[in-house]
Amino acid sequence: MRKRVGILTGGGDCPGLNAVIRGVVKAAIIKHDWEVIGIEDGFDGLLISEKCRRLVLEDVRGILPRGGTILGTTNRGNPFSYPVEKNGITEYVDISDSVVARIKEMGIDSLIVVGGDGSLKIALELMYKGIPVVGVPKTIDNDLMETDVTFGYNTALETATDALDKLHTTAESHHRVMIMEVMGRYAGWIALESGIAGGADVILIPEIPFDMKRICEAVEDRRRRGSRFSIIVAAEGAFPKGGKRVVKTEASESHSLERLGGVGEYVSRELADCLDMDVRVTVLGHLQRGGSPSTFDRCLGSRFGVKAIELIEQHDFGRMVCLKGRSIRSVAIEKAVRKLKLVDPDGEMVRCAEELGIMLGR
Repeated sequence: MRKRVGILTGGGDCPGLNAVIRGVVKAAIIKHDWEVIGIEDGFDGLLISEKCRRLVLEDVRGILPRGGTILGTTNRGNPFSYPVEKNGITEYVDISDSVVARIKEMGIDSLIVVGGDGSLKIALELMYKGIPVVGVPKTIDNDLMETDVTFGYNTALETATDALDKLHTTAESHHRVMIMEVMGRYAGWIALESGIAGGADVILIPEIPFDMKRICEAVEDRRRRGSRFSIIVAAEGAFPKGGKRVVKTEASESHSLERLGGVGEYVSRELADCLDMDVRVTVLGHLQRGGSPSTFDRCLGSRFGVKAIELIEQHDFGRMVCLKGRSIRSVAIEKAVRKLKLVDPDGEMVRCAEELGIMLGR
C-alpha cells in the first residue's frame, strides 16, 4: 500500500528547517511515490484538520534558501500538558489520546518530528502510545546528545561572528567595553565558538560560573597593555559564582523552562562599578534564529530529511537521525534526550580559548 508520512516542526525555529522538509518530501515522492502530510504549527496541527495538508513537489520548490519553516511551529503545544480553559481558569490536561486518534484517522503511517529536546521527548511519548516515530534533531544551541552537530547551529554561529566583527570596529573607535549576549540556555557552544572566531577577550558560558572580579582584572590588564577596548561574549544562561541565572520570566505550568535574558546588562552594571570605561550591551536575540541558512545547514538538513525517509522504509522507528563524523546515522531517541550536550569546562575547546588569551570568567 502507498505510505502516508506526516511531518511537523516543533519548538523554536531555525535556519535549515525548510531543507529538512524539502528532503523528506522529495525523497518520499521521487523514490517511493509516498504521500507526505505537512502538519502546521507543531503538535497543535494534529488537533485541527485545517492545519494538515498534503505536500507535493511544487510546495517545496525554492524553499532551500528560506529561513524558518513553511509549516510553522510553536514551543507551547505539548499534547501531554495542553492548556484548556474551564470556568475562566486554565488547566493543563493530557489530550494525547485525541492526538493519537487524529493521526490514525488521517491514515498517517509514520510521523517525522523535527525538533529539539522538548519536541523529541513528546515524540517519544507518542511512540510509547503506538505511533511509529522518527526524530530529526534541531536546535541552534547544539545541545542535543548523540549528534556531532545540529542544523541551524552553523548559521547562528555565522550571525554571531559577523556581529562581533562589527562590534570590534565601534568598540575600538570609542574605547568601550562591548558586551554581546547570545542564545544558549544551558549550553555555551554559540558563545564559545563565536567568541573564538570573532576574537573576543572574555567569554562567559553556563558551564563555567564567572567571577566578576576576575573579569574586571582582565579588562584592566588589557588597558595597561595598551588595548583601549574589550569585547565580551555572554551566553544568556551564564551566571556568577554563587549566584543564579538572570531570568525574565520564571518557569510555570505553562512554561516548563524559565525565560532567560539580561545577563549582559547584569555584567554591564557590575563592570561600571569597577571600571572607568564606557560599557555597552548588544543582545542578538532572535536574529540568531532568522535569515537564510548557511551552505552547511542546507546540506545537513537535506541529508537528515532523506535519512528520515530511509528509516521509515526500513521500519526503524523510535530513532533520531544524527551526524557522526561525516556520516549520517541514527540513534535511539531515548538515548538522544537523556541529557543535554554541554561544553566540557576542561575540554579542548575551552583550553584553546584560554591559550589564545581569552578569559573564561574563572
